[in-house]
Amino acid sequence: MLEIFESMKVKVEWLGERKIRINAKNMDPSKINSDLVLKFRGSVLLFGAILSRFGKVILPQPGGCVIGVRPIDTHLDAFSQMGIDIKENRGKFVMTAPQKLKDNMVIMDELSVTATANVLLFSSLLTEEIILKVADGDYQNQELCKILKKMGVKISGVGQHTLIINGQKKLKGFKHFLMFDPIEAGTFIIMALAVKGNILVKNVEYPFLEFVLKKLEDCGANFEIIKRKKDLVDVQVLSSKNIKIRKMQSLPFPGFPSDLLSVLGVLATQTRGVTLIHDPLYEGRLKYMEGLTKMGADIFFSDPHRAVINGITKLYGADMGSFDLRGGASLITAGLIAEGKTTIRNIYQVDRGYEKIEERLQKLGADIKRIKD
Repeated sequence: MLEIFESMKVKVEWLGERKIRINAKNMDPSKINSDLVLKFRGSVLLFGAILSRFGKVILPQPGGCVIGVRPIDTHLDAFSQMGIDIKENRGKFVMTAPQKLKDNMVIMDELSVTATANVLLFSSLLTEEIILKVADGDYQNQELCKILKKMGVKISGVGQHTLIINGQKKLKGFKHFLMFDPIEAGTFIIMALAVKGNILVKNVEYPFLEFVLKKLEDCGANFEIIKRKKDLVDVQVLSSKNIKIRKMQSLPFPGFPSDLLSVLGVLATQTRGVTLIHDPLYEGRLKYMEGLTKMGADIFFSDPHRAVINGITKLYGADMGSFDLRGGASLITAGLIAEGKTTIRNIYQVDRGYEKIEERLQKLGADIKRIKD
């Protein structure tokens, strides 16, 4: 994303290992590197941001992980409700903001994280009050709302499914310490259960993993929750011998996150009995299970959204690719369990969601290394 910013003449300064200063005073959207947009699903957020400031945006449909068809229909529908003119020209979307909004109420087609963020970004410079219904309330948008509030935007209903947004003609700069990633924390917790490890996961944003931890506990997982400050906790994962997962379905927040369903599928191969995994949103989310069957897992695919896993099965090392970052992290988990050597390619996908994952696992005693292919 920072490379995309820099291609538009945005000044990005690294002030430390994880500290940056961004100045978009001289931003020029016409200079954007479209090749990077095509590789990165997160670039879809540029639609709302550029539209709000420049009144027009020209971008190709963003690319990203291979987890099924990922149209931006919900984004387009939300924008069109507000009166934004949308045209397709030679594989690119051309969007133009109206002089006067068609409607100040937007009703989403579905609970979409990034479509909610796009409406928030576009509304931030509008003086009209915007009412957004069927809004996503997950951690990404709660964090975005915190930042927009610091910039002067008035938002009520944060974390709920109806947001009322009052933008400003001019926004101010801000300083912000980003929250810890709940999905990364959840991945390490479930990974530890899968390998029957005993590890301490620090700085867990409890409100966004509360339901996940409750469901894992219902399945027989053992862990201790150690309170820190405010909403942060540490989770001590303990040896859990009798985990049984009958059924797990991903749901929008506050339900079980789709991004954690992949690693849960690996855990299911190591638990006794039959487990039904259901992801109603992405028909390609279960694609990583092809790798699990290659390793010896007993999996029946009911349809693109559902799979039945029979456990406990012994896994064996294999050579395979990674289609998406969550599936890649799941195959790493399977590799830690499996007998023999496992090789996972296209690891750049995993790097997008887990910083230096092999170094962190090495510190826990894992036999894992990164090699150049």
